[in-house]
Amino acid sequence: MPAEIQDLAPGLWIWRIPHPDWRPELDWPQLVTSTCVESGGEVALLDPLAPPEGSDVWERLDAKPPTMVVVLKPDHVRDVDLFVERYGARGFGPWLFFRGDAPRTELEPIEPDMELPGGLRTLFDARWRNETPVWLPEQKTLVFADGLTAPEDELRIWGTRQLDRARAVFREHLELPFERVIVAHGEPVHDRAAYERALELPPY
Repeated sequence: MPAEIQDLAPGLWIWRIPHPDWRPELDWPQLVTSTCVESGGEVALLDPLAPPEGSDVWERLDAKPPTMVVVLKPDHVRDVDLFVERYGARGFGPWLFFRGDAPRTELEPIEPDMELPGGLRTLFDARWRNETPVWLPEQKTLVFADGLTAPEDELRIWGTRQLDRARAVFREHLELPFERVIVAHGEPVHDRAAYERALELPPY
């Protein structure tokens, strides 16, 4: 299956491909989203999953090679090693990973409220799952790993025992002048109004 590529804004695009470990009994759709953003002289990949060789995604990346790769959540290691090694990019990610699912690459640790190269800002997701959503100021975009999801095309908070806390923290993100939200699972791109609705809807 070829990668689905979408251009979202100048310097911002995504691709979607099937996750190789997906099984029908899992509670998320087979297609997952990877993000590429140009910001402050950097080209960053967020939670990238490698497409098949020969894909148009590789052609794009080879033409403008990534300078950094960011893992937003411990179980989104995906293909960070491949991208770091192929492009000589810096790698960033959580300071803790799950046994048997850690990258070979020594990633530079990220936590909420950091400024990464290119001006990308890490956020707190309040779900205590070591996820760091990212704010892209130049493109006015939020990028989530799993804090928000849209498997039924409607943006929702992914279920958590810290739901009230998550809602409160996500409301604080409304202070940022974002126009769109990118999520890994389900319909990938949503507007600010969908984000505001998600804070009032029952969790997924």
